[in-house]
Amino acid sequence: MDKIQQVHALRGDPDVHYNCCQTVLIPFAPECGLDRGKAGALGAHFGGGMRHGGTCGAVTGALMVLGMAGKDESTAKAFMKAFRDKNGCLECAGLLKKAVECGEDRKCHCDRMVIEAVELVEEALRER
Repeated sequence: MDKIQQVHALRGDPDVHYNCCQTVLIPFAPECGLDRGKAGALGAHFGGGMRHGGTCGAVTGALMVLGMAGKDESTAKAFMKAFRDKNGCLECAGLLKKAVECGEDRKCHCDRMVIEAVELVEEALRER
């Protein structure tokens, strides 16, 4: 199962609510030296913009993965720029406001943010 398929499985699990950060972290757990449970625990309090509308959980999860993969600050900045360029901001509250303005359902919106973050991380990890 590839990373995007894992994201869909996590976000579609009716028994557990995986937040955006967890849903980015868990597919990359093996590359980060974590098991699924530890990755879930690490990201537990980063959903909803760190539970207060701050930086999107998908972004924080992606930055954790990049850091654990040994990527440098320039890679992190490039990730954030690409995510911001594509979505207008990095903050959960701002992203959700934009979703409401566009008539996008919250779950669909958050699923999309996670998928975009995972795709950008995969791209960054392929680069040397």
